[in-house]
Amino acid sequence: MPRGRLRDLGLSSGVLPTARWNAITDVAGVAVGYATLIRDEPAIVRTGVTAIWPRHEGIWTDAVFAGFHSFNGNGEMTGLPWLAEQGMLGAPIAITNTFSVGAVRDAICAFAVREGAPQPFHLPVVAETYDGWLSESETFPITAEHAFAALDTAASGPLAEGNVGGGTGMICHEFKGGTGTASRVATTEGESFVVGALVQANYGAREMLRVDGVPVGREIGFSLVPSHRGGEAGSIIVVLATDAPLLPIQCRRLARRAATGLAWAGGFGANGSGDIFLAFSTANHLREGDSLATVRTIAPARMTPLFQAAAEATEEAILNALIAAETMTGRSGRTAYALPLEALTSVMRRYRPA
Repeated sequence: MPRGRLRDLGLSSGVLPTARWNAITDVAGVAVGYATLIRDEPAIVRTGVTAIWPRHEGIWTDAVFAGFHSFNGNGEMTGLPWLAEQGMLGAPIAITNTFSVGAVRDAICAFAVREGAPQPFHLPVVAETYDGWLSESETFPITAEHAFAALDTAASGPLAEGNVGGGTGMICHEFKGGTGTASRVATTEGESFVVGALVQANYGAREMLRVDGVPVGREIGFSLVPSHRGGEAGSIIVVLATDAPLLPIQCRRLARRAATGLAWAGGFGANGSGDIFLAFSTANHLREGDSLATVRTIAPARMTPLFQAAAEATEEAILNALIAAETMTGRSGRTAYALPLEALTSVMRRYRPA
């Protein structure tokens, strides 16, 4: 059975409709690019960079409102003090491995200089999860050129998932994990908005994994698919995008709801997990040089459908990462095995007969 996405298997989760590509890029203007690094010499490397542009055209001069939530803080996301202070993003976001955060953060600054960005300084947002079980991350393989490649190749439309970009060497629920994305359309008071999620999934114990509420992880035990990495190791980064008009505090509220989608999939914020979520809204324009910005905001009482959309998109993005990821062997001959799709569909049919 070919690797693909949850819905390619005839399965689904949640109740809200997806947008066109069922991806974070369903939010107009959002673009995603990858640099994937897989090699065996001079070190065994399974890693990469994922770049997310909130506005592919003009983010340097037209910022977006944003907010974040640290569900469990054993991880890193740079730029958060300034984000908390002003509630704005004026640069692309990147996700990579733990040892490469500094290199990618500096690369975004250099990229901004190359592009002639007008800001006098840059405090970009770069997040990480740890891929050192499969990749010799202590060799610091990611360079500025890899970050530039991810930034330069970013595009809208359907996205690659699984073993790509920053998710290349990641493990999720003791299966091969990685990069995943999904979207939902939320309708409130007759007006529809898109919420898209992109995750870098590298967390979780096997027995906790659920697919649309079905305890798949307990059904696909270690006798069928072995695992040699403990379930607490790892983290998850979630980036949420929406075209709903939100203020920074509302973006922060939206980011918190990623925790619900994570919980539905089987994550609960283990002590050793860095579970950090960020949300941004493209609806308002905060242009460089303007002395006054006119903004719109959705009424607080209308937020509930957006919360549901964020939770559902996060859950499905995690499942898409698992279903797309292929078995990978890395350092010291270690192997992270893919979630077996035949077994998955068999379990789902048993619990949810047609």
